[in-house]
Amino acid sequence: MRACGDWEAIHARADQALADSLQRHDIHIEAKRFRERLHEYYKQRDKDLQETTYHFVLRETLKEFGQTECAEPVLRSALDALYSVTQSNWQVENDAVEILRELKSNQYKLGIYSNAGDDKDVQELIEGFGIRPHFDFVLTSAACFYRKPHPRAFEIALAQWNIEPGEAVMIGDSLEADIRGAQQLGIKTIWITRRAQFTDEEMRHIKPDFSIRKLTELLPTLERIALRRI
Repeated sequence: MRACGDWEAIHARADQALADSLQRHDIHIEAKRFRERLHEYYKQRDKDLQETTYHFVLRETLKEFGQTECAEPVLRSALDALYSVTQSNWQVENDAVEILRELKSNQYKLGIYSNAGDDKDVQELIEGFGIRPHFDFVLTSAACFYRKPHPRAFEIALAQWNIEPGEAVMIGDSLEADIRGAQQLGIKTIWITRRAQFTDEEMRHIKPDFSIRKLTELLPTLERIALRRI
């Protein structure tokens, strides 16, 4: 999937939606401070590759404002309000559904492992796009704790099929999280470049097994790898 619009404006609206949701329960929080705490959380999770989740960040932010008691349904409603805004900024790639159908018809097993701070958000996006039937599983770091490129993230995904690294291919757009992470375990990699963001250092040190720009190149590339279909 890809973003449709500018994230800065979307995040400002989403954070305010979260604050407004809490205010309806007489819980007051500065939307700006919540976003600041999120950025601190992003830096930490990039270092230790552990997902403590948006839920945790929200609880910690509330403590700063003297809100130590907050019912779980209230927290969830606030996060849902935030994600109702951010989800509107995502759209599925135009060629994605057709390629997913092709892969399934060619007997490939498909799974998703997403680095994400909220499992429900990802699951709702997958449902909204109508692509869940194409996948055997949809896992997130929020639910599984580990973020790619941590080896454990890939081990958890492989365990869903009970297969070895050599029987899988990692397809992703992040050189660091997807490609380097998979290669640490000996998983073959396909890098999708069309919307990829990367640094010069990543380009120098991380070499995917294959690179493609269009999803239509995916099936021929998998045939080149000659992956045994399970």
